[in-house]
Amino acid sequence: MTYDVATGRGMRILDLFSGAGGAAMGLHQAFPEAEIVGVDIRSQPRYPFEFAQMDWHEYLTLHTMRFDFAWASPPCERYSQCTPKKFRANHADLIAPVRNSLETWKKPFVIENVPSAAVLLREPIMLCGSMFGLKIRRHRFFEIHGFALLTPTCAHIKSPVLITGTHRRTYEPRYEYSVQQCRDASGLDWMTRAEMDKAIPPAYSRYIGEQFKLSLLSAAAPAGSIGKEKEIL
Repeated sequence: MTYDVATGRGMRILDLFSGAGGAAMGLHQAFPEAEIVGVDIRSQPRYPFEFAQMDWHEYLTLHTMRFDFAWASPPCERYSQCTPKKFRANHADLIAPVRNSLETWKKPFVIENVPSAAVLLREPIMLCGSMFGLKIRRHRFFEIHGFALLTPTCAHIKSPVLITGTHRRTYEPRYEYSVQQCRDASGLDWMTRAEMDKAIPPAYSRYIGEQFKLSLLSAAAPAGSIGKEKEIL
């Protein structure tokens, strides 16, 4: 399959457990001409790209070979500190099953989750909103397959905007930020508060997408062919 590395023209990206599309928007910013398809068991009326309401495994079984790159954000309730310990076992542990399914696909992919799930991820990289100049602290961990990722440095500000799941509210005086303040701080300007609670800011996935692009460009040959369509085996 061929695609243009610079723009993503002809590239097909799969966004599993898509939610309302925080990761998808960042990947779109990195590859503006790529086709992005989100998959979630729940309806996502504000998802900004093509969307399929379906079980993740069923969709993979039917459609995996259509795609060149996959992003997966399994539900975090099993691992999240926001879920009371006595209820965590009620939620599915999907990181290993998702990894096993995507490894058989043999294409580049990313698995994302909350800090408490980091021990279940393989050599994860941590990203934070402060790395990208966002007025939030939201540490998320990323397992990367098929390319390398450099990690920026956190630069926490004193009074970040608090979004559920961003960081413990005991770190700062309690203050309820408006939906618009949360949107402005995270770059999730099309989402409701509930959708933002579960989303990553697009800056994270844009950065990862750009790192993926650099890996493709560095592998491109012959010299001088960067930006042209290349075959991905």
